[in-house]
Amino acid sequence: MTSVMSPLAGQAIGLAAVPDPVFSGAMVGPGTAIDPVREPSAAVAPVDGVVVSLHPHAFVVVDGEGHGVLTHLGIDTVQLNGEGFELLVNKGDTVTRGQEVVRWDPAAVEAAGKSPICPIVALEATTDSLSDVVDSGDVKAGDALFSWQ
Repeated sequence: MTSVMSPLAGQAIGLAAVPDPVFSGAMVGPGTAIDPVREPSAAVAPVDGVVVSLHPHAFVVVDGEGHGVLTHLGIDTVQLNGEGFELLVNKGDTVTRGQEVVRWDPAAVEAAGKSPICPIVALEATTDSLSDVVDSGDVKAGDALFSWQ
């Protein structure tokens, strides 16, 4: 069982509320989403593991059980070409839950015309394999978001 924690502070809103059909339809995988607080902050690793994919706007950490967790910082933020994002680790690094991975500013993303909403997705998972999914209420970085069987 993998416990996935929130990489950000904000309001949990669930995947269905994400303004992108790929995420809201859980085509990438099940999970939840965070509408982040509008202040510069760092997104942290949601699990202990290895950073297998790293972009300014998104990263994937795979834990010891082979569970890959995608943190996507905003919607269509790939179009910002990394502007406003600062990578704090490298692809291939081993990270611990709560370690800072990417520094960014959700308010700047919003000012650039993009949604700052952040899907947190269990890659290659089934909806049945997740439990205790948080899809409403305030969350802080480090709070439990879901458990993955």
